[in-house]
Amino acid sequence: MHAKPNRLFSARNLYALGRGRIPGQVIIQMTDRCNAHCPQCEMRVTHRYERSSLDRNAIERVLEAAAERGVVAVSFTGGEPFLHFDTLIAMIRRAGDLGIPLIRTGTSGYFLRHHGKKEFRKRVEEIAESLAHTQVRNFWFSIDSAHGVVHDRIRGFPGVFEGIAKAIPIFHEHGIWPTANLGVNRLLGGAPLRLAHNPSRAQCEEFYETSVEAFARFYRTVIDAGFTIVNFCYPMSIESQPESSLDSVYLASSADDMVNFRREEKALLFRAMSQAVREFRDRIRIFTPRNTLHSLAHHYQYREEHGYACRGGKDFFFISAGDGNTYPCGFRAHENLGKYWDMNGTPRDAEAHCTRCDWECFRDPSNTLGPILELINNPRGLVKRLLRDRTWTRLWWEDLRYQQATDFCNGRLPPDFSRLAKFSLRRGASSNRDRRSQAGVCCSSLR
Repeated sequence: MHAKPNRLFSARNLYALGRGRIPGQVIIQMTDRCNAHCPQCEMRVTHRYERSSLDRNAIERVLEAAAERGVVAVSFTGGEPFLHFDTLIAMIRRAGDLGIPLIRTGTSGYFLRHHGKKEFRKRVEEIAESLAHTQVRNFWFSIDSAHGVVHDRIRGFPGVFEGIAKAIPIFHEHGIWPTANLGVNRLLGGAPLRLAHNPSRAQCEEFYETSVEAFARFYRTVIDAGFTIVNFCYPMSIESQPESSLDSVYLASSADDMVNFRREEKALLFRAMSQAVREFRDRIRIFTPRNTLHSLAHHYQYREEHGYACRGGKDFFFISAGDGNTYPCGFRAHENLGKYWDMNGTPRDAEAHCTRCDWECFRDPSNTLGPILELINNPRGLVKRLLRDRTWTRLWWEDLRYQQATDFCNGRLPPDFSRLAKFSLRRGASSNRDRRSQAGVCCSSLR
């Protein structure tokens, strides 16, 4: 069963664009219970606090209100949502019945670590079949490193990476093409990524090159494992940004050094991500838009705002498992908006303004859809923006064309590599020159 067509350009949503809004998104944290040990997340099993889960009635009310408001995307997340598998499947079905077209969920894959047992295939088939009979569009596995042993150690599940690789062909048989979801961290390439304090130009260039190679190694690993879609979760460590006034209600953040990158590291890291995306986007469907990576790199490199403000609290919302309430995002706990279904009319009419975190769930679509919104409501402003940064303009247009070629990373369809081939980068000297240019420009301004 394939997901319903994307309603992004329905009459209702085109009308909303004309009124200064973009198609909505709601992230529902079903539970903050988790059985993994990841140091980069405060929901890890060893972190002691009172755990909570939403009941079916509350989730259904959120879904009904979301459908009534024309929301096009709903994500079911955790914690570990597969700890409540029956409820998860029922709620995905309910979302599909309500006509919400973009339904997503994911897991650590903890149930795949015992892949040597004879009942392994039967268990995977049961899960794949359950998902296939819903309208879930994207299903992801969280992957932390290009090295399976390192990934397993981070998650605390020996053998889980190999189990995921063995399960992927079974999901393909059932019409589901899973996504590899990389939470960017210092161990993503195996060896720690680290830049010295007060670095020299040579040290900056080395960090950049090492980062590009780490991302390339990650891409090669997930391609070899059978993944056909990949996404980056940008490093979240709001504790390292006290000036941002953020307060996390979604505990998928940490002060741990594993994700606590300094400003100069992030400037280089986001440029390295963009280069790796450029080099691999003809071999695997990559959800991460280069226009956002360019904006984030510019922000950390020059300490200037760039791109579009986050639509969290205006078109995008986060539902917390802790209290069942609504927040503009998972990292603005001081802005409790109450129950989602009680929010009257068009919520949060103030202009989008927040750029205080790097949560890709909201920042990526805000940057990608921002120009379309501005074209309708402020075309002169859009022209000025596009002329001001020609590189961003080019990347944004390429991203739109690329996403169309990937069917917007539709996880219910196999990849069409003939459509991706037009984005192939001729590797070798030209690629190496581009790498050196990117690193040199960035390093000069960071020193």
